[in-house]
Amino acid sequence: MGFKCGIVGLPNVGKSALFNALTESNKAEVANYPFATIEPNIGRVPVPDKRLKKLTEISASKKTIPSYMDFVDIAGLVKGASTGEGLGNKFLSHIREMDILIHVVRCFENTNITHISPSMNPSNDIKMVETELRLADIETVENKIYDLQKKAKSGDKEIKTEESVAIVLLEKLNNFQNLNTRDSSEKEIQMMNDFNLLTNKPMLYVCNVDEKSIVTGNYLSNLVKEKCKKDGNQLALVSALIESQITQFENEKDKLELLNELQLKKTTLNNIIHLGYNLLNLITFFASKPKETRAWTVKNDTKASQAAGKIHSDFEKGFIKAETASYNDFIKFKGETGCREAGKLRQEGKDYIVQDGDIFNFLFNV
Repeated sequence: MGFKCGIVGLPNVGKSALFNALTESNKAEVANYPFATIEPNIGRVPVPDKRLKKLTEISASKKTIPSYMDFVDIAGLVKGASTGEGLGNKFLSHIREMDILIHVVRCFENTNITHISPSMNPSNDIKMVETELRLADIETVENKIYDLQKKAKSGDKEIKTEESVAIVLLEKLNNFQNLNTRDSSEKEIQMMNDFNLLTNKPMLYVCNVDEKSIVTGNYLSNLVKEKCKKDGNQLALVSALIESQITQFENEKDKLELLNELQLKKTTLNNIIHLGYNLLNLITFFASKPKETRAWTVKNDTKASQAAGKIHSDFEKGFIKAETASYNDFIKFKGETGCREAGKLRQEGKDYIVQDGDIFNFLFNV
């Protein structure tokens, strides 16, 4: 698995158009009125990785299995969504399990497309959405505190500690403080992860701009850019309408020609995957045999035994060692046998830190 992305934003900002572009489908309805998305749209796409093809060729693999990404596009959020206004509250639960949130912000002017506010102001739009996410988190923590207070009557010290930590989190949420900071305790971090707090998730801002602004942006996207600099978030410029048109081409050559005409180096999907991997600190390792070549996504600093557990829990339980070759060596010496003969197939223990592009053969005994 790669990672899971939840797509959020106000109504009519281009979320569904972006979803269609990312998933190369027309599953999401694109319409010029609020709440065109009633049921959440869910799509899974393979993570593009040119290395997979080369590994498959060298190992003469019968199958090639990439990592996958999931996208969930929910109804547009409006003021009061956290308390049930519009349709946002109904679907906030669908994005609590996401690894990262993609916040689509409208950064184009078009009087033919309705907007929730009388004037275009990305800063106000962002504030409205983020306030609703925060209010939803406040409700989650308040409910948890209520449950803990009832259980605390038993005198359990652990429950009292959890209650105290939850109260600290609630204070931070009410005071609009960042949650996961350097001064957060281990208990706080654990609780934030357990609660799946929306405001604790990495945020990638996508500015939906007009065709002329795809490369350089415009005065509206510059406002978002300033916020991202201040908060340390990532930003991508996208014309969801143009991207949706690109997906209509079946021929890859035609897609590339249009990208070149628009002075784009990569598709929206590739760009968002790249930014998402950076935000989540992810890397990819491979297994490559005649039966199949497969990609696996893990956090940076993952140990070899933990990586083995991604394939199967038995691999981690009975881990003996990992036969490992770097991607460059695997290509240079034409596969596992060539690496072994050249002395490039290393024997690594369970504490070896996985490097991006490593090709593994795990040895285990259960």
